[in-house]
Amino acid sequence: MAEDEGRSADGRRRRSESSRDKIVEAMLALVAEGQITPSADQVAGRAAVGLRSVFRHFKDMESLYAAMTARLSRQYEMWLVPYKSSDWRGQLAETMDRRLSTYEKLMPFKRAADAHRHESAAIQAEHARTLAFMRARLKSILPDEISSDMLAFESIDLLLSFETWQRLRMEQGLSIRKAGAVVRAQVDRLAERAQ
Repeated sequence: MAEDEGRSADGRRRRSESSRDKIVEAMLALVAEGQITPSADQVAGRAAVGLRSVFRHFKDMESLYAAMTARLSRQYEMWLVPYKSSDWRGQLAETMDRRLSTYEKLMPFKRAADAHRHESAAIQAEHARTLAFMRARLKSILPDEISSDMLAFESIDLLLSFETWQRLRMEQGLSIRKAGAVVRAQVDRLAERAQ
């Protein structure tokens, strides 16, 4: 009898987790299509669940945005893959490639999260954690003469930010190739000058 109850509880938990995942996936799909602020009704419809299911799993839309942001932050884990290059210049080039490709892939989601960041403590915390991780990773690969030069380090960090990439791609209308060339040329110039 206890074994049957355990199996039943496990089945309910799996269904609940599956339903929660479907809701987050629906949110991601809507944002990927360009909807920065999808409604709970739209999310429920896309996930093929009732509106009450959305709010059974998420107390409000802010918590759903926070779950989306947490899911997306896993994309940054690829930056922890060991570098192929053993010298700092090669590692800096790999860092640029990793960041820019991640930014391009996550742009619609990051823009949606940023639009809601001011009203969500969870999104603010995840944003701060990601920025701290990015700065520490950058500092760890640069030689001391660059990482200890405040102007050089802060300028490189700015050039390698999502905000710079978004500006080049969205506001200035540059292609991926041209935006990447701008970032790489400026980072390389700063690194050379700081040595």
